Amino acid sequence: MLLEICANSYQSAINAEKAGANRIELCAELAVGGITPSYGLLKKVMNDLIIPVHVLIRPRSGDFTYSDAEFQILKEDILICKELGVLGIVSGVLHIDNTIDIERTKELVRIAKPMNFTFHRAFDWVVNPMDEIKNLEKIGVDRILTSGQKTSAEKGLNNLIKFQKATSKITIMPGGGINQQNIKLFQENGFKEVHLSATSQTKTIENPAISMNSSTHFDETQIATSDIEHIKTCLDIISNES
Repeated sequence: MLLEICANSYQSAINAEKAGANRIELCAELAVGGITPSYGLLKKVMNDLIIPVHVLIRPRSGDFTYSDAEFQILKEDILICKELGVLGIVSGVLHIDNTIDIERTKELVRIAKPMNFTFHRAFDWVVNPMDEIKNLEKIGVDRILTSGQKTSAEKGLNNLIKFQKATSKITIMPGGGINQQNIKLFQENGFKEVHLSATSQTKTIENPAISMNSSTHFDETQIATSDIEHIKTCLDIISNES
C-alpha cells in the first residue's frame, strides 16, 4: 500500500522522504484544510526531494466555489507546477450547491496533463457521491482523496469501501485521521493508497503576549475579504484635515 504524506512545510517534506514515504502532497496551512504552497517552497522541494510530489492547488480557505479570478489563479498555479516537473495536482471545483463543477474541473484536468490529477476532499461535501464518481471518471480524474464523507476515514470506512467498489478507473485514497493505530485497517480492506499528515507538535516559543491567530478566519462557511466601503470610510477619515 502506497503511503502519501501531507507535507505542510519544507521540513515536513524532508522528514517524509527520510522516513521512506512513497509520495508527498505539498501544501500550506493545515489548520484550514490546506492551501497552495508558495513558489519558493515548491521550487526548493522539487530541487531537493527525490520522491514524487503532488501539490495542492487551492487559492484560499473556505469553500470550493471560485470566482473567475480565483479560477484563473488555479490554472496559473497548475502551469507553474508543470514547469517545475511536479508529478501530480490535487484540486477541484464545486458549485455553490456542493455539486462538482464538472466543466471547470475538466479544464483543470486538461491543463494539468500529463500530470496526475487528484480530486481533493471537497468530495466529502458532495451530495451524491456515487454519481459524482462516475462524473469524475468521464473527465479523466485519476484519484479521489476522501474521508468517506465522515469526520475521519475510519468512521467513513463503509462509505470508502462503497466508493472503491463503484469504480475501476479511479483510485480511492482514504485520508483524514489515519494513524499508526488504524492504518492497517485500510490495507486489510484493499485500499492501494492512504493519505496522512503524521504530524507531531513541537513547542518553539513560550505563549506570546499577543496571538497572531484569529478565530474569525477559521470558519469555513465564510470567506474573509477586504471591504470596499470600510476602506473608503477609513480613507475619508484620515484624508480630512483636523
